[in-house]
Amino acid sequence: MSKLKIWMKRSVMSALFIGALLTTFHSISGVEARSIVQLHQSDAEQAGEDGNSKFDHTLKSVGVAFKFLKQAVSLEPKISASEAVAIEQPPTLEESIDWSQYQKKQVIATGYTAFYESTGKNPDHPSFGITYSGVKVKRDLYSTVAADLNVFPIGTILFVPGYGYGVVADKGGAIKGNKLDLYYETVDDVYNNWGKKTLDVYIVEMGDGTLTEEELMLLNENESMQVFRQQYIKSEKK
Repeated sequence: MSKLKIWMKRSVMSALFIGALLTTFHSISGVEARSIVQLHQSDAEQAGEDGNSKFDHTLKSVGVAFKFLKQAVSLEPKISASEAVAIEQPPTLEESIDWSQYQKKQVIATGYTAFYESTGKNPDHPSFGITYSGVKVKRDLYSTVAADLNVFPIGTILFVPGYGYGVVADKGGAIKGNKLDLYYETVDDVYNNWGKKTLDVYIVEMGDGTLTEEELMLLNENESMQVFRQQYIKSEKK
C-alpha cells in the first residue's frame, strides 16, 4: 500500500509539472493541453486499480506530452525572408502617393550646408543657419531648400524623390533657373547621400513668398505623416 501511495504521489506531481509545462506552451503556440491532461488523468485512474502498471503509464503520459509539444513547435507559422522584409518595411512616400497628379519640373539639385563652404558663414556669425525667409535651416521630412525665387517662391513645397519634401526657404547667388540646393547638416552628408543630380521634382504647392517657423513645424508634426517621418529618421541614422 505504501508503494502505491508513493507512485500515486509521483503521478500527481508529474501531472502538475506537465500541466504547467503545457499551459506555458499553450500561451505561446495556442495548442490546447486539455487532451494531454485528460490522458494523464486516465492513466492515473487505471494505476489506482493496478499499482504494478503505474510507472509505465506515467512514462507513457510524459512521452505523449512531449509528442504534442514537438507538434506545437512544428505548427509555428513560417515566413519567407522576402515576406519578413515586406512586413517590417511599410511603403515609402514614393510608393504611397500618386505623384502623377502633381506638376513636375526637371531640375539640377545639389546639396549645401549652413557652414562656410556653402554660405561663407561660421557658427559664430549672428545669422549662421538662418535662411533668407528667416527660418532656421532644417533637415527633416520637410526640409529647407534654396531655389531661384522667380521660379519657386518662398514657401513652395516640392517633393524631391530620394530626399523627401523640400520647402523653399532660401536663395543663393549660384541658384538660377531650374536649380535647387538641398539642405544637409554636414558636408559628409552632402557627398554620401546626394552629391549632384538631375531629376524631376513634384510641385506640391506654390508658395506665396512667406514662410514661418510655425508653418514648418506644423508640416513636420502633421500626425498623418509621422509614419513617413519615422522612416526618414531611421534611414538617416543608418
